Amino acid sequence: MAVSGIVSALVIGLVIGALGRLVVPGRQRIPIWLTILIGVVAALAGTFVATKLGVADTRGVDWVELLLQIALAAGGVSLVAGIHGRKEH
Repeated sequence: MAVSGIVSALVIGLVIGALGRLVVPGRQRIPIWLTILIGVVAALAGTFVATKLGVADTRGVDWVELLLQIALAAGGVSLVAGIHGRKEH
């Protein structure tokens, strides 16, 4: 993977992770690097699922893929915040 691919994956992961955090109610006490990691994983998983369902690769914005990615990021943030919150206390 080229440097530009890594940078774009991090940027997309940050955006998807941030959107996932916004969807989850309450305060999540997890570090930003973990949010980015969750976002990158959610973006990759959402793309994989959308491709398998046949809803990816449309002209313009792939709204179904984007919604899948955000939902997966929200689930990941929720799960990790719960686990991470227990370790803090």
